[in-house]
Amino acid sequence: MGFIRTIRTSRAWLLTAMGVALMALVACGGDDDSSGGTLTIGGIPDQDVSALEAQFGAVVDYLEAETGLDVEYVPSNDYAAIVTAFQRGDVQLAWFGGLTGVQARAVTEAHAVAQRPRDAEFQSVFIVNSDVDATTLEDLRGLTFTFGSESSTSGHLMPRYFMLEAGIDADADLDGPPGFSGSHDATYELVQSGAFQAGALNQAVWEAAVRDGKVDTNAVRVLLETPPYYDYNWSIREDVDDTLGDGTTDKIVEALLHVGESDEASAAQIVESFGGGAEGGFIATSDENYDAIRDVAKQLGIIE
Repeated sequence: MGFIRTIRTSRAWLLTAMGVALMALVACGGDDDSSGGTLTIGGIPDQDVSALEAQFGAVVDYLEAETGLDVEYVPSNDYAAIVTAFQRGDVQLAWFGGLTGVQARAVTEAHAVAQRPRDAEFQSVFIVNSDVDATTLEDLRGLTFTFGSESSTSGHLMPRYFMLEAGIDADADLDGPPGFSGSHDATYELVQSGAFQAGALNQAVWEAAVRDGKVDTNAVRVLLETPPYYDYNWSIREDVDDTLGDGTTDKIVEALLHVGESDEASAAQIVESFGGGAEGGFIATSDENYDAIRDVAKQLGIIE
């Protein structure tokens, strides 16, 4: 009887131990479902590499602290590359301009979820070399001119549109075909040096360059600022919850929308580097806000 009692006791102990182990495995599995894998982020390369690395490095640090996810920044060589990386799933959360966001969401199940307050009324600036006698867009006729990237909203799409509204066909009315500098900082450098007489770029980048003393305002000046339009946004793929666990998308969006309220050092760096204006941080947005960008791009033949 003692032997049987010992077997029963041992069996009960074994079952209890197995139950505890099973619960531990389930718990670990639950953790893997909610935070397993790595969130990959990226953005359009609208500035020099060092500025982008600092900017998105802060986003990596912030999102890791706020969500518990592992986060990796995936750099892109050009605007088309970030759209392709987002489409393939190599980048899951991307900082797009208005046009690249429209292009990416047209080929990917994704949504625009956050923007800076200033992105609801974003503007481009037309600049001219100080040796140029010009006061209106019509005065650009016959001048050499550079846009930024061909896929840039603020450096190409909208400036081209406003030029056309003023009666200037960028492909026919300038001194030769327009240039494409590739980035906003390259645009003001080219106009400042005299390589081009005029150009157009992102207002936020121009303002930051003037503030930081990176541009010689004796050599280059603002011709005019454009009317406002919707521009930059964070877009996230719909399959993020499938790959990183239920609720992950909500955690990411929540973190982005509260970056302006966070005490994290990386949060302050984000607000500064993204140039959100006096309000700082990000606010909620939706795909419909960028319908006008899509319509302009279709009108200009940039997208079908």
